[in-house]
Amino acid sequence: MIPYKHEPFTDFTNEENKKAYQEALQKVEGYLGQDYPLYIGAEKVTTDEKIVSYNPADKEEVIGRVSKASRDHAEKAMKEASAAFESWKKVKPEIRADVLFKAAAIIRRRKHEFSALLTKEAGKPWNEADADTAEAIDFLEFYARQMLKLKDGVPVESRPGEYNRYDYIPLGVGIIISPWNFPFAIMAGTAVAAIVTGNTILLKPASTTPIVAAKFVEVMMEAGLPSGVLNFVPGSGAEVGDYLVDHPKTRFISFTGSRDVGLRIFNRASQLNDGQIWLKRVIAEMGGKDTIVVDKEADLELAAQSIVKSAFGFSGQKCSACSRAVIVEDVYDQVLNRAVELTKQLTVGNPTENHFMGPVIDQAAFDKIMSYAEIGKEEGRILTGGEGDSSKGYFVQPTIIADVDPKARLMQEEIFGPVVAFAKAKDFDEALEIANNTEYGLTGAVITTNRANMEKAREDFHVGNLYFNRGCTGAIVGYQPFGGFNMSGTDSKAGGPDYLQLHMQAKTTSETF
Repeated sequence: MIPYKHEPFTDFTNEENKKAYQEALQKVEGYLGQDYPLYIGAEKVTTDEKIVSYNPADKEEVIGRVSKASRDHAEKAMKEASAAFESWKKVKPEIRADVLFKAAAIIRRRKHEFSALLTKEAGKPWNEADADTAEAIDFLEFYARQMLKLKDGVPVESRPGEYNRYDYIPLGVGIIISPWNFPFAIMAGTAVAAIVTGNTILLKPASTTPIVAAKFVEVMMEAGLPSGVLNFVPGSGAEVGDYLVDHPKTRFISFTGSRDVGLRIFNRASQLNDGQIWLKRVIAEMGGKDTIVVDKEADLELAAQSIVKSAFGFSGQKCSACSRAVIVEDVYDQVLNRAVELTKQLTVGNPTENHFMGPVIDQAAFDKIMSYAEIGKEEGRILTGGEGDSSKGYFVQPTIIADVDPKARLMQEEIFGPVVAFAKAKDFDEALEIANNTEYGLTGAVITTNRANMEKAREDFHVGNLYFNRGCTGAIVGYQPFGGFNMSGTDSKAGGPDYLQLHMQAKTTSETF
């Protein structure tokens, strides 16, 4: 087996790559507006009611329409998944892994097409879309290899006259509830982790980005996945989501999204329903309020660049985005002024034209982010940005708000948009205190040349992913396993060495000779 190496990112300064991406955009534009069915067992089901996906950069443009699942569809899909589990759990792990390897190869051949679809459906600029597709490929490749490592279980001790084994077996039927901000990578990663470990799933993608999920389902079928293993049931959270979370046949829920929805799922999953004979397992990734700390002994240009890229990449719509910059007072003005300069150079516009920033996802996101810009006027000084225009698409200017109190709303609440609050700390210790002063604990970064302070942060900065002398976004599968503490979720560490075990249960067998 070829050793795992992450999928390289595309260099768009290369003219050939630029041309290839433009051709991919044209290809995607050629199939906009199509209808996509539900997949329930071996059946493609078309419903009258549709979820319509719009281009957030051009809200009149329809990306496509997917059939909308009802409770009856969800129930039928649950029956199909339960039946398929009986055979899929007995399929050799090598064969399950081969489906993922094949799917990765198909996606790699169509890489720019999938990225171009993300540019249109999620409003991702080229490099952000390219990274999303690369990460989807990485998850397929990495989890397939991880399964091959785990297929024979883990060695345990045996005594004379006995032989003991410790094996992993699948859990059962899982519900995959995926987000819109990484609508390919996280959707595909959470789905295939469950599938390769021998489970069957019902996939409910985010309602704003269902087309890329429908295309992924087509790829999995092409790769040879048996019917019933992956059931595609886009629908409303209140109707289909709650029903499936509560269902007695649901064995686990894998969720990525907001803190409030995550808590609701966690709460509902803990209730025992009629006919349920297990404790449901919940794998949840729920957001962040992420901080870049800048020490007085630091590369200040690197600090400003890292803050701007981490705050405004994909319009700040990442749970790992930098939404707080905490800077030691000796260098506060220098870093702040340079970050403002850099931000003013960023271009915002239709992502098909490869601007640094595209739109935010929809009207609700636009309204929420603009309300925080208003709060910013009360809680600090807006030095750049603070404006938005939703006439054609949902465009918000990158916004820096200075001199914000660490306890202010801008420093505590997840905004999920291109807004970063700057706060001053008297020294490095206070900067760390402020960084930890949040209910979240997902990512953080420290810019420093002081080795003692680096080690202090390694020990005391309470986040699942801590980065030194770089931005706080951009974890790579297999390199920086991703997941956070506290209200950021269950620290499930996607793309890490113990993620697959969350989808399995361990069984001890002991034979006496």
